[in-house]
Amino acid sequence: MARRSTHSADPDSGKLLLEIDRLIEAIQAGASARRTSWPRVGKEFEASANNLAAYLALRQQDLRPLQDSLMVLGLSSLGRIESRVLPALHAVRASLAAIAGEKPGERPDAHSFFEGQERLARRTQALLGPRRGGRPVGLLVTCPTEAADDPRFMVALAEHGVEAIRINCAHDDPPTWQRMIDHAKSAEAATGHRLRVMMDLAGPKIRTGKVAHAKGARHVVRGDVIAIVLPGKLKMARQAIDGAVAECTLPEAVHAAKPGHHVLYDDGKIDAVVERAEPWGAVARVERCTAKGIKLKSEKGLNFPDTDFAVDALTDKDLDNLDFVARHADAIEYSFVQSPHDVIRLQDALAAKRDDWQKLWLVLKIETSAAVARLPEIVVQAASRQPLAIMIARGDLAVEIGFGRTAEMQEEILWLAEAAHTPAIWATQVLEHWSARGRRREER
Repeated sequence: MARRSTHSADPDSGKLLLEIDRLIEAIQAGASARRTSWPRVGKEFEASANNLAAYLALRQQDLRPLQDSLMVLGLSSLGRIESRVLPALHAVRASLAAIAGEKPGERPDAHSFFEGQERLARRTQALLGPRRGGRPVGLLVTCPTEAADDPRFMVALAEHGVEAIRINCAHDDPPTWQRMIDHAKSAEAATGHRLRVMMDLAGPKIRTGKVAHAKGARHVVRGDVIAIVLPGKLKMARQAIDGAVAECTLPEAVHAAKPGHHVLYDDGKIDAVVERAEPWGAVARVERCTAKGIKLKSEKGLNFPDTDFAVDALTDKDLDNLDFVARHADAIEYSFVQSPHDVIRLQDALAAKRDDWQKLWLVLKIETSAAVARLPEIVVQAASRQPLAIMIARGDLAVEIGFGRTAEMQEEILWLAEAAHTPAIWATQVLEHWSARGRRREER
């Protein structure tokens, strides 16, 4: 039996026209108010900032009743308009006015309608270069240490049309990075294919220091009490609790952790909830881990997804590396960025390193819930002074916000990047997992 429609009457085109006019007015007012709180942007990013502000204002509106009525009239349901918010609304208004028998008003031409989309394409090509082999996306490959001593690695990447290489400054050292870059330039000369160089500043690392298990225990299991403690406070914590203890290399995180906050160990292999704070650290109870338990080790990552703490995204080590990075990179990847202030600090440091620093691309790595919450302001601050791209650090972000929300949050970030006409890089072992699935299919 056919499902009965919940819409009992055909839409009134005249009333819909008034709704569209009110919507456009609300979005323009909301966008204008938001722009006043943002820093001044240059001419290159001005149209993108305006569209981003309009997109954020649009997201404040409940469009569902209007969308249903527009679809009945064969008009756009206002989906997929991230890159062209006001042009799309004005185009719908013009068509709706014609249906209502009123003057259609100004309809955007094709150039104006697709200008944001074309701007995004130009910026993506400027960042990565033209695609090869008909691929719809560019490829970015992280260099292993072996790439410094094996010239064939870069030649193979160039021959396969890889657009860019990534050098992770959390590993190796400037002489090693220099050999990687030299091999990339030699591969370019041999193949005629350019490999752009992206260098990733390490940022602050929140890791375990010294660890100790409870007496008679070798693993942590669900229900156990554990302590996350300040550096040097391991012995004090062991005297106070009967449970596993791990130092945290970042005291600010331990000081800020409050009862009810989650603490994640080694990419979420342990999920513990803080029960109380002590002068030497935080006492937590394990809420989730593998059935057989987990053995605590040093140098493993810690995440505090619920805890708001201030820590500089730009470390002393990053500042030391910036001398090399600013001279050799086409783009700088910025880890652990969480606020516009983080961006300002890096940009000011770059300005002290080279006169033409504003030609360098800045790639913001979005890997924390705080960065997601402040992303529009972070984007505008960054793009107001230099070309910008966004990297979705899927692994780190999943640990922070939960794997169940990762797909949803990726979509949110991609929509926002498109609204800002800003290239997006989808990161963290994407091809490795894809290749593994492909191999399993072949084996079957």
